[in-house]
Amino acid sequence: MDQDRSRLNLEEPRRVTIREVARAAGVSVSTASKALNEQGRMSPETRDRVRQIARDVGFRPNAVARALVGKRSFTLGLITNDTYGRFTLPVAAGLASAMASKGVSVFLCAVDDDPARVRLSIEAMEDKRVDGLVIAGKRIDRAPPLENRRPAMPVVYANAATPPEGVGFVPDDKRGGALAARHLLSLGRRRLAHISGPEDFAAVALRAAGWCQVLRDAGLEPYGKSLHGSWSEAFGYETGLFLRERLGTERYPDAVFCGNDQIARGLIDALQVRQIRVPEDIAVVGYDNWDIFARATRPPLTTIDMALTRLGECAGLTLLDMIAGKAVEPGLRKLPCHLVMRQSCGGEQIGDAT
Repeated sequence: MDQDRSRLNLEEPRRVTIREVARAAGVSVSTASKALNEQGRMSPETRDRVRQIARDVGFRPNAVARALVGKRSFTLGLITNDTYGRFTLPVAAGLASAMASKGVSVFLCAVDDDPARVRLSIEAMEDKRVDGLVIAGKRIDRAPPLENRRPAMPVVYANAATPPEGVGFVPDDKRGGALAARHLLSLGRRRLAHISGPEDFAAVALRAAGWCQVLRDAGLEPYGKSLHGSWSEAFGYETGLFLRERLGTERYPDAVFCGNDQIARGLIDALQVRQIRVPEDIAVVGYDNWDIFARATRPPLTTIDMALTRLGECAGLTLLDMIAGKAVEPGLRKLPCHLVMRQSCGGEQIGDAT
């Protein structure tokens, strides 16, 4: 191997040492180490100068040595029962992005809803001495089963049920439903119907509550009865084929708020089969901003984005505060959703509206 490397004239990359950082900053090795590990007493100017010089010269701390000095592994765990990844992958992306600048790595474990797998995953995280754990879910009222194995480390919940003493982050689904209703009313629509997922999901009730409140504040009621079924294109399509009959109305609505993007896409396909134009005859708003569905829908789908990437960032930064021993108030934090405008409600604008 050495002969091959010599023959190809390749050189081993050389790591910049902390001694070189200290020499460039005009401080001792001990001071440089404390500055980079956010330890010890020194002026903010000195700490900032050492850290800037380290960045300039491309210093990368040795992970093992850093862990020994700080008594930390500089890793976080992420456990989820969302094995498909629809909700957890954006959370994980936000978490990893926020941790990258902190020099912290993330381990991901998908566990379904199997308590034995949850227990084994937590034990594996503890064996790796991860500093903290994010528990992520596929719905806000359930989480991976932890009844028999509570982690021996700080924990933050993301898009999952949060125990009373815990710290959690979820999308503000009530506000999301209100955003959809306000947008449709602003377009002059007045016969607003609602199609959503199973009634036993907490998010379904919250989105409907926000939606109904805005309508009632405007002196309106939902147009027809709310329709509930599976989170699927098939349910949206079947409902769209017999929309008036399902709603119990003589006329078609002029707008429909759907509980997710899959239902919305199925609905739009069925309306086109019935030769009902979207958005000219019926405007449609979805929920989730699942890019592959929203952009591929014809016309592209206006939808509510749950800001899951931001949710992952906030969960990770809060977890770091807990690991550092900072006081973090228990409770559930609801992060704002936002509206992404595309063509299913009319117009050509593609962007965000808060």
